[in-house]
Amino acid sequence: MGTHMRPADGAMTLAEMKEFASFPASTQRYIRRSLDIGLSREDALARWSRDVIESASIMAQARVYTRLDHIRELVPDDSGLDAIEPFLSPLITISAFDLGQDRLASFGAYRFLYERLIGANVRPWLPGAFCAAAALPHLHPEKRRVLLQSISEAAATAPGWSNREPVFYPEWVDKVEARLPN
Repeated sequence: MGTHMRPADGAMTLAEMKEFASFPASTQRYIRRSLDIGLSREDALARWSRDVIESASIMAQARVYTRLDHIRELVPDDSGLDAIEPFLSPLITISAFDLGQDRLASFGAYRFLYERLIGANVRPWLPGAFCAAAALPHLHPEKRRVLLQSISEAAATAPGWSNREPVFYPEWVDKVEARLPN
């Protein structure tokens, strides 16, 4: 690494790792898979597909995620209403897809993923996009209730947001067979 890390950077990285570790295994897997697709890190189909159904899901996700570059370019600097529609509409659509996959069970998991897919500048827009996507009728009413109850009042009414980019981007880790010494 060519950059110098300050002690605070290490503490923030550790906090991000702890947050990721707090998510269920299926959520962790979905976040890693989504980052591979959205950031073009790996061949997601080869790495993550376990069956025909998952292959179809990955291909659908890749099609939906083609909008990410457009969204990254359009993140509004302010709350000007003229800048919201071209940005928020595709963000809500992608969010609705991800929430419909039933792997992101809370606002925290959603926020964790989208901060990495789009960047820190999307933070002010995530509560609104999440609530809009979580309230759509394609989700079962009970799922909508659980998702909408997962966003805290503090997250929904935050007076400001950090502009610090995430540091920890979880990736696939190959299993290593443990061997005992002879």
